[in-house]
Amino acid sequence: MEMGGGAATGDGMGHEKEMKMTMHMTFFWGENVEILFSGWPGDRGFGMYLLALLFVLAISALTDFLSTVSRRRCGGMAAVLHAVRMGLAYLVMLAVMSFNGGVLGAAVAGHALGFLLSRSLLLRRAESNHADDIGSAGAGQLPPSKIISSRS
Repeated sequence: MEMGGGAATGDGMGHEKEMKMTMHMTFFWGENVEILFSGWPGDRGFGMYLLALLFVLAISALTDFLSTVSRRRCGGMAAVLHAVRMGLAYLVMLAVMSFNGGVLGAAVAGHALGFLLSRSLLLRRAESNHADDIGSAGAGQLPPSKIISSRS
């Protein structure tokens, strides 16, 4: 679909050319797409398209991972992590607005990967903390932190 009539550009010396901008308004499949930046990856081939998809996947995975990490922080560091996470989330949103099916798939897969990695990291951390509590308590005894919390 053509948007507008196009824009005339030139060098000021009478050499003008008509540039037409096309933008998809429905999802499509194909490697000739612009994601985030003008001309990237464009029509540079399938390898650049895959690199662009990996970039979107990595950004969305990092966004979801930072979501989990920022909840465990407080103060100024939490604010910085939140700002970075929101900036990355907006980049993913803008990439998906290219209406390319591959980009949408990469974004969803990246969020799933980030969720999986962050949750498995939390589970491992919780299991190691639980094992440390059991190991430090001795046979049949609760660790001091569990005794205090059970009295209140």
